[in-house]
Amino acid sequence: MKHQATPYLTFNGNAREALEYYKEVFEGEVLAIQTFGEADFPTPPEVDDRIMHAQFKKGDLFLMMSDSFLGHQVEVGNHISLALEMESEEEIQKLYDALSASGSVLMELQDTFWGAKYAKVKDRFGVIWDLNYTKA
Repeated sequence: MKHQATPYLTFNGNAREALEYYKEVFEGEVLAIQTFGEADFPTPPEVDDRIMHAQFKKGDLFLMMSDSFLGHQVEVGNHISLALEMESEEEIQKLYDALSASGSVLMELQDTFWGAKYAKVKDRFGVIWDLNYTKA
């Protein structure tokens, strides 16, 4: 793996507000914001302004966040996951298989529109993992 686990926070439509709050509290910077409307992916117009992916940094503190998609309610327990960036397709497949064997698959391992292989898995302890391998 390239990096240590990165906290990924999910919100019910108020990710932009949370991002501004963390920016003020931690005195950090917003590195990137992409809305659902800007993504090369078909989404309903009512989510166009919602954040699909954002990055925040202050020193060694690095957070990623997004709003939930329509119809997906965020509750305590599913509002944070740990994102891991893999170095190869073999590595992501191995971790996906191991974590999902005794856990549950929230999103099947698949090729994505952002040029990566990605999966979301809840392990047997209830920890949610975002597995990502960005293809060269």
